[in-house]
Amino acid sequence: MNSQSDNYLKTEADKTASQASDRPLPNRPPIPLWRLLVPLLFQAALILSIPAQPFYTRVTGRTVILQTLPVDPYDLLRGYSQTLNYDISVRSRLTGLPGWQEVIAPANSTVETSFYAILERPAAEVSATGVPKAWVPISVSRDRPANLPDNQVALKGKLRKHGRIQYGLETYYMPEDQRIQVNRDISETRRRQAESFVVEIKVDSRGHAVPLSLWVGDRNYRF
Repeated sequence: MNSQSDNYLKTEADKTASQASDRPLPNRPPIPLWRLLVPLLFQAALILSIPAQPFYTRVTGRTVILQTLPVDPYDLLRGYSQTLNYDISVRSRLTGLPGWQEVIAPANSTVETSFYAILERPAAEVSATGVPKAWVPISVSRDRPANLPDNQVALKGKLRKHGRIQYGLETYYMPEDQRIQVNRDISETRRRQAESFVVEIKVDSRGHAVPLSLWVGDRNYRF
C-alpha cells in the first residue's frame, strides 16, 4: 500500500513539474540599448584618452627648448629608448628662484609635490650655428599661473620622493637606425659645450608637455 501510494505521489509530482515546464515564460521587457552602449562607450573613452592628451599638446602647445645635462652616449641610449635629464631637473637650479620655498616640500618628505616651472624665452632664440637656445627658468609656482606674457610658459613638474624632479619628458623611443646615428653624433660632439644638446618640446596651456626632437650639435632628430 505504501509503495502504491509513493508511486502515485511521484507520478503526480512529475506530472505537475511537466505542466509547469510547459507553461510559457512571462514576457520580460527587452534590455534598453543604452544600458549596453554606456559601458562600451566608457571603455572606449578610457582607451582613447591615453593618446588624446599627447595629441592635444602637440596640436595646441607652444614650442619650448630645454637644456639637457652633459650626456654620455652609453647612458643616453640603451636599446630603443633614450633617457635625458635637464638642468631644470636639478634642485640647485631651482632653489634660488622666486616661489621655491612656498611650493617645495622638505627634501626628506615622502609626499610628492606638483609645481610649475616658469620658463622664459631667451632674447636670441637661435645660436650662431643655427641651434635653438634653451629657455631659462625664472620662477616656480604651486598653482598654474595665468596671464603669462608671450615670452613665458609654465611647465608642469613633480617633486618625487627623496627630491627627484621630473617633467614626464625623461624617456623617449627611437628607431634602431636613428639610435645608431645619434650615438655616433653624440660621441663626436661630447668634447663641445653642454649647450650642444637641447630638446625641443611642446607645452600646452595646462603645463603638459611632449618631446618633439633632440638636437645633437647642429643635427636634429625627430622623436
